Amino acid sequence: MRIDIEDLHVAYAGRTVVAGARLIAGQGEITGLVGPNGSGKSTLLRTVYRHLRPAAGRVLLAGTDLRELTPVESARHIAALPQERGSDFELSVREVVAMGRTPYKRAFAGEDAADRDIVLRALVDVGMAEHAGRRFTALSGGERQRVLLARAFAQDPDVLVLDEPTNHLDVRHQVELLALLRARRRTTLVSLHDLNAAASVCDRLHVLHAGTVVASGPPREVLTPALMAEVFGVRAAVVDHPLTGDPLIAFDHRAGNSEAVRPDLWDGAADRRSTCEG
Repeated sequence: MRIDIEDLHVAYAGRTVVAGARLIAGQGEITGLVGPNGSGKSTLLRTVYRHLRPAAGRVLLAGTDLRELTPVESARHIAALPQERGSDFELSVREVVAMGRTPYKRAFAGEDAADRDIVLRALVDVGMAEHAGRRFTALSGGERQRVLLARAFAQDPDVLVLDEPTNHLDVRHQVELLALLRARRRTTLVSLHDLNAAASVCDRLHVLHAGTVVASGPPREVLTPALMAEVFGVRAAVVDHPLTGDPLIAFDHRAGNSEAVRPDLWDGAADRRSTCEG
């Protein structure tokens, strides 16, 4: 299913956090949100999984306004991994993952064979099947992250909304997670701090800055030295990854801010900006 976000405005305590955002997540695409801290990425994602209600604008799921769906209908289509993750579940790992089946169950209904198979597959996919009987509260931060991702997978959604899913994961599990997202090919809207990970896994990127979308398109078109300077305030070169051929951003960690944001690095930034068509 495709997600369309139209002229979205979200405010906290009278302060606008997202202002007129327009973007799409095409069916079967992995669409990334990138931008500095405080640019509005998490706020925008919270409107997609209905934790927040926008002040204006719409979020469309396959052309239908999410506000027209019941919470259960929405949960059958969209699964989320938010940043504000619970850590006080007095449940086993398997029980936490099985919570993903809730939208499909009537009150007090038990599991059936299909539920058990889906939960097991989700645990296997994130490498936690051998820990199914452990208490969730006894896990490390990275292990909890993988369990909560498995819960989202167990929900069997059309759309995944993932807010910094690689947080707390070591390098191996980051690579495995991104490979798993590519293999599943569900419509995925994901925020990532790691720009090289975004360039590798995402079909499309939307760059947020101060609550607005300032660039959209394929990673190779969006992640330019001019954008690095203008939006992130850093000096960088973009080259081809020697193993994959994906764009690889090499940051100049020795440059001070005065070098990183030189106006001459911004030349062409306006030409680089694109609309959210497609």
